[in-house]
Amino acid sequence: MSLSEFDRDTAVTPREPGVYDAELDRGWAIGDALNGGYLLATTARALGHAMPHPHPFTMSTHYLTATTAGRATVRTETVRAGRTLSTGAASLFQTEADGREVERLRVLATYGDLAALPEDVRTVAKPPEMPPYEHCLGTDQAPSGSAPAMADRLDMRLDPATVGWAVGEPSGKGEMRAWFGLADGRAPDPLSLLMTVDALPPTAFELGLDGWVPTVELTAHIRALPAPGPLRVALTTRNLAGGFLEEDAEVWDCADRLVAQSRQLARATRN
Repeated sequence: MSLSEFDRDTAVTPREPGVYDAELDRGWAIGDALNGGYLLATTARALGHAMPHPHPFTMSTHYLTATTAGRATVRTETVRAGRTLSTGAASLFQTEADGREVERLRVLATYGDLAALPEDVRTVAKPPEMPPYEHCLGTDQAPSGSAPAMADRLDMRLDPATVGWAVGEPSGKGEMRAWFGLADGRAPDPLSLLMTVDALPPTAFELGLDGWVPTVELTAHIRALPAPGPLRVALTTRNLAGGFLEEDAEVWDCADRLVAQSRQLARATRN
């Protein structure tokens, strides 16, 4: 059975204990830089090889410099291995043309076993209200040349109420919602959820900004193993100040369970 695009493009190869090689694919680019969620998932895959527990529970990532397609190295460290949770650290590096090795991002993560969690859920959180999949807008309906390379890897349908920016009429609400999956039909899992929280167009677009929105720091929480089927993703920003904004993400599976959450701090730029 052939690998999905996501599994192929996040694959890592052990070089020595704690060191993994990766070939980062340009198909996950936003402009010239690779998507932060894709890089997080690749780093998490390497870290998962080194950890005694199978699933990422929480990952806090600082993005130091922009990452481009090509070879990369992930170096991992097991900080603590407990009975139910383990903590590790990882960094992703690339080598510049002059031979210098540059750290692109650094992660601190806790891993556990999502399948072993109790089923008790007490929550006031609710799935986002949005139109059915067939009434939402796909990236194939975007103006020619406007969708990033990464869009070809995704099956994403945006809530029409959050795409005013695409026609020059941003709502000013700082919201983005979409049905979400991978274009090749791969079912969601904890690693793909790490990419999902950072895959939608930025809420800055609906705030009237049209420049690159690079992530400074992103913390993702994986809350449950997702059921197979389409996801619903909701992003919100409540405060843009000093040229920076926060973006909160919720990811719901087709069984109406909140399976992932994240918050990131991003820099708002203008073209």
